[in-house]
Amino acid sequence: MVKLKELLARTKNSDLILQGSVIKAILLLAIPIVINNFIQTMYNLTDSFWLGKLGSNHQAAITLVSPIQNIVVNFGQGITVAGSILIAQYVGAGDRKNGKQMVAQIFACSMIFSVLCSLLCFFFTPSIIRWLEADGEVFDFSVLYLRIVILDMPFLFLINLFTAVNQAQGDTVKPMLLNLSGIILNMILDPLFLMTFKWGIAGAAAATLIAKIPCAVIAYIHLRNKENPFRISFKGFKFDKTKLKTIVKIGLPTAVGGSTMQFGFLLMSKNVLEYGDLAVAAYGIGNRINGIISMPSNAAGSAVATIVGQNLGAGNIKRAENAYKTARKMIVIFLFCGGMILSSSPVSTTIVRIFSSDKQVITWAAEFLSIMAFCCFTNGIHDTTKGLFQGSGHTLILMFIDAARLWVFRFATIYAGREWLGMDVECIWYSVVVSNAISALILWVLYKMRVWKRNSVKIA
Repeated sequence: MVKLKELLARTKNSDLILQGSVIKAILLLAIPIVINNFIQTMYNLTDSFWLGKLGSNHQAAITLVSPIQNIVVNFGQGITVAGSILIAQYVGAGDRKNGKQMVAQIFACSMIFSVLCSLLCFFFTPSIIRWLEADGEVFDFSVLYLRIVILDMPFLFLINLFTAVNQAQGDTVKPMLLNLSGIILNMILDPLFLMTFKWGIAGAAAATLIAKIPCAVIAYIHLRNKENPFRISFKGFKFDKTKLKTIVKIGLPTAVGGSTMQFGFLLMSKNVLEYGDLAVAAYGIGNRINGIISMPSNAAGSAVATIVGQNLGAGNIKRAENAYKTARKMIVIFLFCGGMILSSSPVSTTIVRIFSSDKQVITWAAEFLSIMAFCCFTNGIHDTTKGLFQGSGHTLILMFIDAARLWVFRFATIYAGREWLGMDVECIWYSVVVSNAISALILWVLYKMRVWKRNSVKIA
């Protein structure tokens, strides 16, 4: 009975994505993704909240090292992103046999990668933090936090694979529930380790690591469940050169683009560090809140990628484009209205005060948040169009745009603000919104040129 219900639910979702109401399909996929993204962001927000009670140096440390962790995560996610695109096409084509084989290939690749990266990062952490020119307590806290939290990579990648496989099938609810259980555990462990056991920043890292372990175990059990049509199967497993080439073709640009972008974030943190530890703390708070603001557009982009992937697998190009245009319109209107509210000074200041009591940090972070919120509607254009290109397998284009967003547009804006306009730390804030807007414009122009329809990826 359970197996029948699960299969019917998956069929219903797939039918809706391929034939039903486009708006309903977008909402069905996007709403759980928004909640899931919020839950994942709560890991860092929970750490920031409790570390804020210990002092600005603790917050500066977590802000400094987060991009390092994200470089590894984003590179590895190239594997799971490729898998999600390909599995979605197998779902649309009704090819379960090859879809199941693809899941096994992705699992093997992601586990090997995550274990190796965790070990390398653990040993090279002091050198990396020293290169960022951190010193004193910020250096000590950064090394301690990163060495512990980087050990969660294998568990995180397994959770990400679980999310990718389910999302490709049109099921975004199970990943949401899995991550919800993880953040609840993290929210319990954080105050316990930090305030009761007095473990400091090591407690925050340990809470994040421990909270992911049971979630990873549940994810693995589900991915091995025989009732899951796209499960991990090791029967007769061997690396498939054709499938690996397809994964590399789609995943490598995503990996390089994502990690390059995160490396740019790392250099951004180094730029902010020139203005002092308080500026780093403000930048970190603003970025984390901006992550919440961006969740609806990220979710819309993920929904578009899934719908486009399934419909291209089914040969329905017109419906794929219609889903993109509908999602783009919905999210731009939503973000514009929400951004106008959040950009007001009283609202932004009130939100920032949750994470810091330092007056200078509050002033800078509130200013940063107001600027980002006012322009956040451009994220809706960027993310939905990115989902269109991602779902059609044009990840090489996205790699160049992601790299340019940080390395060209953002740093050029910082330089212009400092050298030509005489700005202080606010040039950092404006560089974020300017680079995002330019990238969104480029993606929209490429869409109008019909680039996404040319040489769309074919499932192997």
